[in-house]
Amino acid sequence: MKKYIILYKPFLLFLGKFLLTYLVLTLVYQSYLSQFEVNKNETDDFTVLVAKQTEAVMLFFNCDITTTPSTKDPSVILNYNQKPMARIIEGCNALSVIILFVSFIIAFSGRVKPTILYLIFGSILIHILNLFRIALLIVLMYYYPEHQHFLHGVVFPLIIYGVVFVLWIIWVNKFSKYAKKSLQPKN
Repeated sequence: MKKYIILYKPFLLFLGKFLLTYLVLTLVYQSYLSQFEVNKNETDDFTVLVAKQTEAVMLFFNCDITTTPSTKDPSVILNYNQKPMARIIEGCNALSVIILFVSFIIAFSGRVKPTILYLIFGSILIHILNLFRIALLIVLMYYYPEHQHFLHGVVFPLIIYGVVFVLWIIWVNKFSKYAKKSLQPKN
């Protein structure tokens, strides 16, 4: 048994760091969400922020967009051309995706400063991508309502998780402690 622990130590350390980070961040996030009363249709502040920032992105492109709090559930309604097109709920704010991203980077952490900078850069990139994802999804669903399920359930998750995957690959290959350092030829 000890032989296998030694043999698989890098994998077990990665797995332990990943699971511990994911668990801690998820518990912190759940604690944050517990401040809001779902039965009173209270939407968490970060989800409201995502809805407002999506509105700002669309207004920048001269779209006819407004946000209104939902009276039926904890969400924010985005109205495009005076038509309700999307409900921004807690799952739309990409925090769970960011938690997954952060957990992986910490599990493959390298030096402290590059790790922190990459976590910040990656999290901001995921957040901005999510805003554009929601905005584009609203416009496409307005013009192609028959493809709503495909767009919302397949295309856009592929995009956001695809970007996270690419960020992971870049991290592992360029910045993590496992990244191969380029060999300089000796003169």
